[in-house]
Amino acid sequence: MKLSDFEFEVMQVFWDQGSLTAPEVHKQIAEQRKVAYSTVKTIIDRLEEKQALVRERTYGRTILYGAAVTRESLSKPMVHSFIGKLFGGNVRPLFNHVLKEEQMSLEDVDYLQEILDQKRRKLEKEKE
Repeated sequence: MKLSDFEFEVMQVFWDQGSLTAPEVHKQIAEQRKVAYSTVKTIIDRLEEKQALVRERTYGRTILYGAAVTRESLSKPMVHSFIGKLFGGNVRPLFNHVLKEEQMSLEDVDYLQEILDQKRRKLEKEKE
């Protein structure tokens, strides 16, 4: 499932806040930037069509929406697409950037080392 930047921003509100009405989502986003309610409602409708959101409950004319997909299920294809577009599918420039340019704690380095060790073991096992 592909999402626009704004669709992803709306989904983040649902992931962070849980079930919400369209006016509640608009209020959250309007705190960050100027956006019309109708724009937010259109995005919510589009996300519902894409089955990223579901109607959980209806109170008269008020609809409570909830996320139908997890952040993780959308992040994998988005990261894959990002690496393909920006780095031509080569992860080395991405690793280079993250390691040299981004702030990392010792815990982050330990975590990364653990993942690299697991990947090495998996690749060596496949090579046998």
